[in-house]
Amino acid sequence: MPTQTELMDALRQVKDPELGRDIVDLGMVQGLTIDDAGKAAFTLLLTVGGCPLRNQMADNARAALLAVPGVTAAEVGFAAMTEEQRNATFASKSQSGFKLAQMNRIDRVVAVMSGKGGVGKSSLTALLGCAALRRGKKVGILDADVTGPSIPRLFGLPSGGAAGSELGILPAITPSGMKVMSVNLLLPDEDTPVLWRGPMISGAIKQFWTDVIWGKLDVLLVDMPPGTSDAALTTINTLPLNGALLITTPQELASMVVRKGMHMLQHMNVPILGIIENMSYFECPDTGKRHEIFGPGHSDEIASSANAPLLAKLPIHPEVTQLADSGKIEEARLPEIDTLAEMLFG
Repeated sequence: MPTQTELMDALRQVKDPELGRDIVDLGMVQGLTIDDAGKAAFTLLLTVGGCPLRNQMADNARAALLAVPGVTAAEVGFAAMTEEQRNATFASKSQSGFKLAQMNRIDRVVAVMSGKGGVGKSSLTALLGCAALRRGKKVGILDADVTGPSIPRLFGLPSGGAAGSELGILPAITPSGMKVMSVNLLLPDEDTPVLWRGPMISGAIKQFWTDVIWGKLDVLLVDMPPGTSDAALTTINTLPLNGALLITTPQELASMVVRKGMHMLQHMNVPILGIIENMSYFECPDTGKRHEIFGPGHSDEIASSANAPLLAKLPIHPEVTQLADSGKIEEARLPEIDTLAEMLFG
């Protein structure tokens, strides 16, 4: 019959996917027993009661126990940690008890910015996130466009899809496993306007960073608001940005406003990772001929001024629009976006 030590050693191979630490080290294994018939059982203490990865951890724990010679069955129950247990686990106390920063480990934070509205920042943010996810990355999207949020609609996420917990705000999770936080996930209806002044908008953006349980992410993409005022300033000052992608469209009018965003990033010492010209052309499916619907682009000039590479000139894809409108953007497969994701995220 296997010993408690052998069973614990087996469970040390099971990690919390969000925290990257094993469940024994995290104090998540409670009441481990094994009976004469070889049936092992324990309670998995969750740091957050509504943990979306609880079943994955339980399945991994059962597999680990069943791999131990002499174990014939494995049963896993669930319970939520008390505040005292959480404090003991993370060994970090503040006035409110637990520091959420101990849970969130985000390797890269990349802003998708323009300065101009209507250039496709949200769509490109979503498409890049999906492409990175398909490459095996753990991805989150922070929708910093508080007054004009569109990220939830792109993924078919309902209003009110975010939930509170003992530790903080649980983001919504898309069908493919991407984490999303947006003000529309906190509203009763997606058409409800956000009639807030600058300080309240800035406060919401800060909370999306400090109070959301992002867990372990390879990349957090930030869908930036248009303009260069309070909301954009707060995002840049609050988040530890590793860089920004600058999105433009071919028109000179768009390029003029985008250059304002470029100068803002330069002034605030945010690295510009590259320029993307969206809606650059339309390729006729009948003839294969390219049509510059919005005229010749100026992205080369922006790239030169920004001292950054021109990463792509993306065509208009009507099928992507249809998928976005129906909340199925995760079904979009664009070679250009896959190439971008490989260049940016590996």
